[in-house]
Amino acid sequence: MISRVLVPVDESEMATYALEYALEAYPEADITALHVVGVPSSMWGEASGIALSDDLEEAAKEHARTVLEGARETAGAYDAELATDIELGHPVRAILERADGFDTIVIGAHSGTLSERLFVGNVAEKIVRRSPVPVTVVR
Repeated sequence: MISRVLVPVDESEMATYALEYALEAYPEADITALHVVGVPSSMWGEASGIALSDDLEEAAKEHARTVLEGARETAGAYDAELATDIELGHPVRAILERADGFDTIVIGAHSGTLSERLFVGNVAEKIVRRSPVPVTVVR
């Protein structure tokens, strides 16, 4: 039985679809929406701005606040409670480090801009390949 579900979220439509899928497929499970504020690179304008902030942790939380508020609104439409969490770091590593505490991961097929997907790689693909728990990819 699936009792704990991890759903990585960002501002993408695919992440919203993944969260909706998890809420529908696992209505009795404890679902956690995780937003990872990526490590800075020249390709990630937003993360680079966060990295230059005086208080890195506070800037990351501020960036994640709107993403997680959207996730809570989605859960509210399903009359469901949703735990939320923020991590700072490389998205794949951060998600995989949390995976052992869950029964499954539900992730959107892709997110980010085309250039991020080309240069950084597809997060969902890497999660599927490396996850210690089952993964559902939602399109």
